[in-house]
Amino acid sequence: MSTLKQQLKNDVITHMKAGNKIALTTVRNVLGEIETREKGGKTPIEFDDAQVITLLQKEAAKRHDTAKIYTEAGESDRAAAELAEAGVIEAYLPQVLSAGEAQEIVDRIISGLEAEQGELSMRQMGVAMKPITAEIAGRFDGKAISDMVRTRLQ
Repeated sequence: MSTLKQQLKNDVITHMKAGNKIALTTVRNVLGEIETREKGGKTPIEFDDAQVITLLQKEAAKRHDTAKIYTEAGESDRAAAELAEAGVIEAYLPQVLSAGEAQEIVDRIISGLEAEQGELSMRQMGVAMKPITAEIAGRFDGKAISDMVRTRLQ
């Protein structure tokens, strides 16, 4: 079991004891979604931390979108509830990188690869993207990373 998934399960008990209904309901809903996705395919799988983080990001984004719709409809109470749930979910996500930090990671990894293999061309973009994506994993926009790598390799 992934450590993040185990943390979510442990936090259900913590929120239950603390009487924090919003956090309890949100964490239970997220765990239910994880279990549904794990058992939903032809063969059951066990999510690792990266997959759990991806799912958490999607769940937080859904709540932000729903809050925006509620705000536009004049339902500020419902929007506030959705934002509160998004806040609970986002507490489990890794800290987001700034554009400068992401660029530093891209430069460092590409420089290391070039030291080992010689200068990289655009055809070798995948060679650079694999370790970069592994390190950044959900902490920065993937398309922006791809653009940074493309710019660096040109």
